[in-house]
Amino acid sequence: MKVSLSSIRVMIVDDHQMVRRGLATFLKVFDDLEVVGEADSGETAVPLCKKLQPDVVLMDMVMRDMDGAAATRLIRKQSPATQIIALTSFKDEILVQSALHAGAIGYLLKDVSANELAQAIRSAHAGRPTISSEATEALIRAAGQDTIPGGDLTAREHEVLLLMVEGLNNTQIAGRLTVSPSTIKSHVSSILAKLGVTSRTEAVALALRHKLVS
Repeated sequence: MKVSLSSIRVMIVDDHQMVRRGLATFLKVFDDLEVVGEADSGETAVPLCKKLQPDVVLMDMVMRDMDGAAATRLIRKQSPATQIIALTSFKDEILVQSALHAGAIGYLLKDVSANELAQAIRSAHAGRPTISSEATEALIRAAGQDTIPGGDLTAREHEVLLLMVEGLNNTQIAGRLTVSPSTIKSHVSSILAKLGVTSRTEAVALALRHKLVS
């Protein structure tokens, strides 16, 4: 196992041992990623994550006892600094929504390449979402939107959305635009309402999907 002061510490949660072993093998080739633990269910993942405090968790969504969404919600509550990427074989809109609503920062399918997975882990560690095109399409279908969203965003809201896509938080956006964080919080709430989504991750996914920002 690699040990580096600059490594991103990753935990893998999946109820299939072969999947866990395969993912660990994938990640060993990257010097900046370190697999620090594995769990075979959501139920065992929650206390293990509290103990290990990984930077990023790769979370299967369909498991026995406790599913990935429930585990994600508990982990995010007890370890808010830990980012979670849903990594699953399913692109069902209900699963996508449940993962993102639970606090996952990313949603990828298991056929993702090693390089794409590594980049998604780096992005998650930096607070930037990564959502597969299939998952984004599922979100669009679930929203039932027949027209391109975002047409009613103000010029300032477009600026804020662009900075959200870049991965900035409210305080950073406020500094960039020289306004108060409370003003940015209000803009973000308005953006989410106008886009018909409930999280920043979903807003970013829609913005990228429909090229709402350049």
